[in-house]
Amino acid sequence: MTLPDQRLSEATLWLSQIQPERPMTLSLLAGDASFRRYFRAVDPAGSLILMDAPPSHEDCGPFLTIARQWRAMGVRVPEVVAADLDKGFLLLEDFGDKTLYLALNEADAESLYPACIDALVDMQQSINGDALPPYDEALLRREIALFPDWLITRYLQLSLSPDAQSDFESLTEYLIETALAQPRVAVHRDYHSRNLMVVGAGSPGIIDFQDAVQGPYTYDLVSLLKDCYVRLTTGQQESLMQRYWQRLPESARPDWQTLMTDFSTMGMQRHLKAAGIFARLWLRDGKAGYLPDIPNTVDYLIEALGQMNGYPHLLQFLRNELRPALDQKATQNDAQKQEGS
Repeated sequence: MTLPDQRLSEATLWLSQIQPERPMTLSLLAGDASFRRYFRAVDPAGSLILMDAPPSHEDCGPFLTIARQWRAMGVRVPEVVAADLDKGFLLLEDFGDKTLYLALNEADAESLYPACIDALVDMQQSINGDALPPYDEALLRREIALFPDWLITRYLQLSLSPDAQSDFESLTEYLIETALAQPRVAVHRDYHSRNLMVVGAGSPGIIDFQDAVQGPYTYDLVSLLKDCYVRLTTGQQESLMQRYWQRLPESARPDWQTLMTDFSTMGMQRHLKAAGIFARLWLRDGKAGYLPDIPNTVDYLIEALGQMNGYPHLLQFLRNELRPALDQKATQNDAQKQEGS
């Protein structure tokens, strides 16, 4: 959704007032899966990032609080140069344009991901999750419900059989129970290739953290290693999980099989949520850019469910009905694009 040009005029005026000694030029960078937009503010001395978050739709307060707290704890998040919560503008340190996602076109995963694992462990060990909202049962349940509501019913116009519905309800309870039983840490909630910036040697720059919560220790690990936008090989996943496991303090280190099980079940919850959100972004918000990522997300779910017992009707539905329907939708979407071009 494109925000009104009035916001750009207001942002330009605000920037000139807080940086009168630096007349800067704004250029639109991107939006995300919210109402936020980002501009790069440039002058001969360098560049900064201006976040435009309309107060009627977005609350910059959590971003501002977390950015300052996490940076003080050594987490590599952008420095906040200036902020006006009433206007919905933040001026931030510029981490550049190279996300982990883009950098993978130039380098292999083995050279890029270890630093992201190390930064995750450091973040979990240095940040007190007690100060964050809880990733509680109600939130977990709402997120899982996005899958049948937005993806199955609204986007694909399918329905679960009574047996598959029973399986889904049983799986929902299991995933919530296991998620709540995991050790609690600070959770970024979108710790993946498009929110990790390659900013030279050392830790990646971490962005888009305003929805952080206190929640299961494997959630961010799943976001990174079972990324909706990037598929690592099984060998790469296991090697990076070993790195994560070995870097944990002994007092916080589960046995290997527990980690593997926690990782798998947490992944199913995340991918149910993500697939539902991607469908909602198109149907409700008109954002089609995430539709091509739904099949990969659902494939993760099918793979994990295939390694479990007890949900045969749901697995059959996902394999034989939902997945083919996604392919058919993709073909229809491509045809509509060609007709419109």
